[in-house]
Amino acid sequence: MLPLVGDMAPPHRRATALSIVVSGMLLGMLMARLLSGIVAQFIGWRYIYWISFGLQYFILVLLYLFMPDYPSTNPDRSVFKTYPSLLFDILRMVTRHPVLVQACLVGCFTSTTFTSFWTTLTFLLVGPPYHYNQLVIGLFALIGIGSMSWGPIFARTVMDKYQPLFSVIVGELICLAGVIVGTYTGKFTIAGPIIQAACIDIGLQTSQIANRTAIYGVEPKGRNRVNTAYMVSVFCGQLIGTAVGNHLYADGGWISSGSASVGFIAAALLVCFLRGPHEPGWIGWHGGYSMKSTKNDVVLAMVEPAEDQNNSASGIDEEKTQPQAWLFPAPEDGAESTWTSTLDRHHRQEQPSPESKPH
Repeated sequence: MLPLVGDMAPPHRRATALSIVVSGMLLGMLMARLLSGIVAQFIGWRYIYWISFGLQYFILVLLYLFMPDYPSTNPDRSVFKTYPSLLFDILRMVTRHPVLVQACLVGCFTSTTFTSFWTTLTFLLVGPPYHYNQLVIGLFALIGIGSMSWGPIFARTVMDKYQPLFSVIVGELICLAGVIVGTYTGKFTIAGPIIQAACIDIGLQTSQIANRTAIYGVEPKGRNRVNTAYMVSVFCGQLIGTAVGNHLYADGGWISSGSASVGFIAAALLVCFLRGPHEPGWIGWHGGYSMKSTKNDVVLAMVEPAEDQNNSASGIDEEKTQPQAWLFPAPEDGAESTWTSTLDRHHRQEQPSPESKPH
């Protein structure tokens, strides 16, 4: 779903579009937490699986009825013939795009704190000094409603105007603040876990939207593969967070597992600071320290580059993506002539042959 949003949304509004869809996903996660607490309290935890079974088929029916048809990104390619090479190309993408590696590492480290917190929170709340039942624990899901509304607002006001790395750092700092407060006050006051839950949801959503905004521009005809690489790293982080959180909580309690989350967020911030927003290589801050998006940044996002020539070796020899001006309105400052000339000049540079068809 998210790669499809990346395809359909104008590049300079991609963060806003992604934030809306991610907010819907977050709402589903919140409802799942709340529903699981209610069902476990009054019916039994096994019924959760039957409810999930029914909801999955209900979603399948809705997709069949309301999901519109859309053109294939690579209509000339047979999926059955190229599928093995497409899977292998996911691994090669990681070696070609430093921004993808950076996003994967940040996503992995951040996801560990999410699953570690929500797993160990149940242990904290059922024990002293709280002794809450399953229903009350499930009601903690309502804390995330604020983060659901945060995403679209922040994306429209901040993400669309700044480099994605800026929003990633903001999200990580929000996570770090919440984890520190919740870890070292959670044994004494319920306000600590409440603040931590809100900050983790807000920070994780901010970081994920910004990461996806950054990586969906690297290979326009391979966004599903880019998304696969990113989500594999996120799921690995979730598995690590659950395992490490449970183990440390069993050995040292709430503060021990929370301190590990502080370390994971610190590692994510270190990865952010190792590579700047304009750095073409793997490490460094070449190109400047400015975090604001310029008009040229948006133009380069609109004239999305063709996939790397290495794709030819894997049987994915794709044509260049042509910018479609009707999809991308001029910026709001009204400098339409400068905008158009910059776009045309960049497109002519990509097509130097005099016999090429003009844009």
